[in-house]
Amino acid sequence: MASDINRPESGVVGTNPEIAFRSGLTVLAAVLMIVGGAMAIFEGIAAIAKGGLFLPTRHYVFEFNLTGWGWIHLILGIVLVLAGCAVFSGAVWARFFGVAIAGLGAIANFLWVPYYPVWATVLIALNLLIAWALCAGMHDEVERDHGARYRGRH
Repeated sequence: MASDINRPESGVVGTNPEIAFRSGLTVLAAVLMIVGGAMAIFEGIAAIAKGGLFLPTRHYVFEFNLTGWGWIHLILGIVLVLAGCAVFSGAVWARFFGVAIAGLGAIANFLWVPYYPVWATVLIALNLLIAWALCAGMHDEVERDHGARYRGRH
C-alpha cells in the first residue's frame, strides 16, 4: 500500500505553469509567423505593383529596384507563413527553420528601412519577437518530449 503513494499514476502528467507558458510562446510564435508572413506578402505585392506608396531613395548602399525588393519580401513572406504552419505541427525542425526565416526577414526589413521606415521597423520588431518566442521554450519542450518517449509515452 505504501508503494502506491510514491508511484505516479500512469498517463497522468502534472501541469507545470512554466511549460504551459513556453508552449503558449510556441503558439504565439506560430501565429505571429503567419501574421508577419502575410504582412510581408502584402508588402511584396505593393512593391511589385510599383505604387506611389514607397519613398524614392538616392545613393542607398543596398539599393535594388522596387520590383526586386518586392519579390524578396513576397518569397520571404510565403516561406514564413509555411514555416508558421509547420510550427503548429510541433516539429522541432520547424522551430529552427522559423528562427532562420525570421532572422532573414529582420535583415530584409532592415535593408528596406529607407523605402518604408515605419512598416519596416514594425516588421523587424515582429521578426525578432518571433525568433525569441521560438527559442524561449525550445529546450524544455524537447527535453520533455524525449523524456516521455524514453518512459514509453508518446
